[in-house]
This record gives sequence, structure tokens and C-alpha cells, in this order.
Amino acid sequence: MTGNVPFPDRDTVAEKLAALTDADKSYLALLMENAAQDDNLLDGLRRHLDLAAQSRFLNSLKLENLGMWLGTEAPDRLQIRLMETARSGQHPAYQAFRTGLSRSGGLEKAYPPATR
Repeated sequence: MTGNVPFPDRDTVAEKLAALTDADKSYLALLMENAAQDDNLLDGLRRHLDLAAQSRFLNSLKLENLGMWLGTEAPDRLQIRLMETARSGQHPAYQAFRTGLSRSGGLEKAYPPATR
């Protein structure tokens, strides 16, 4: 098999987002430092949210905390794409993530409102 597989793949990123231990946070923070990895990170995030939406038990507090952490830690260039991902689904999993992301204030810090 010689096909190009992105590194890290979306399942690996989704697992890191699901666990979100200190080691996982370090791994994800390193991933966010490299703009070339943005698509892999967002693919993994979508995979994680889709899996949460399909699960029998929805841990909305954990998803909200993930949104807060990503909103706080993600660089400015990712803030709009994170919010777009959060708004891309109507399932409560996406809504919980969006709530945390909004509470983090990351989008407002990256793009402050214009003053008159």
C-alpha cells in the first residue's frame, strides 16, 4: 500500500481529543503550532464530534470543556474554522462543543469587535 495517509490520521486526533489527558493536550498543542496540520486537526475534531453524536451516552460537559480548551489554546488562525466546525451540526454534541468554544472567548480575542 503506497497511498498517502495523512499523519496524524483523523482517528488518532479524535482519540486524543476524546481522552484529553495532559499528554494528549501537549500533543494537540504541538499539532496546532504547525499550520500544515490544521486540516488533520479539524478532520479529527469532526470525527470526534461525529462519534460523540452516535454514542448512546452524551457527555456534554466533556464536550463543552473540550470547546473551552481548544478555544483558549488554538491559535488565531484556527478560531474561525473551529467555530465553523462547531456550527456544522445540529446534534447536541456539536451544541455542547460550540457552547464551550463560545465561552472560551477565543474568537473574540482573535478578531476583536471594531471600535468606533
